[in-house]
Amino acid sequence: MQVVLIPVTPFQQNCSLLIDEQSGRAAVCDPGGDLDRILSAIAERGVTVDKILLTHGHVDHCAGAAALARQLGVPIEGPHRDERFWIEQLPAQSQRFGFGHAEAFEPDRWLEDGDTVQFGGETLEVYHCPGHTPGHVVFFSRPHQVAIVGDVLFAGSIGRTDFPRGNHADLIRSIRTRLWPLGDEVTFVPGHGPVSTFGNERRSNPYVADHLIDAA
Repeated sequence: MQVVLIPVTPFQQNCSLLIDEQSGRAAVCDPGGDLDRILSAIAERGVTVDKILLTHGHVDHCAGAAALARQLGVPIEGPHRDERFWIEQLPAQSQRFGFGHAEAFEPDRWLEDGDTVQFGGETLEVYHCPGHTPGHVVFFSRPHQVAIVGDVLFAGSIGRTDFPRGNHADLIRSIRTRLWPLGDEVTFVPGHGPVSTFGNERRSNPYVADHLIDAA
């Protein structure tokens, strides 16, 4: 599986084009905006998009989802249904942050912890990881040891929890009980900034490193 990062929106959010190289089928994860840039990346690689995947309902991650789904004729899968209130607020969110008009929508499929999503010959496991937002999900490719984590975890940091229904304790618990067991060698793609591995973050992340637990 190839992962192509497409930074979009003024927040430089990592929209991900996930490609099954054997079949030429793909999924777009978190199309927050700049649809021309996303469509150019799709055309450049000559792939066919099967679906849109969403980690959570913040405007920089899903403002372009409805329009892109309509243009490509594909379904939207994710996030968890606890994100409904964020998606319903997309028009207000987009005006507040200068995104133009983003329309609210109903995903074709809400995702639950333990679900899987497929595109081409690839299967991604779904993990519900609340904290940054209540219905945030993470997508994990076990064969390729790659996780798309949205705004749960970053290289050297973690997601904010000062938004409505954010919860710091839940976020730390999600990282330590849902992500770390997947393995230190897993490479993760965060919603913003550079990729890293879970092992690197367990050693050095100032918020969730293992030594912080040992010292507690």
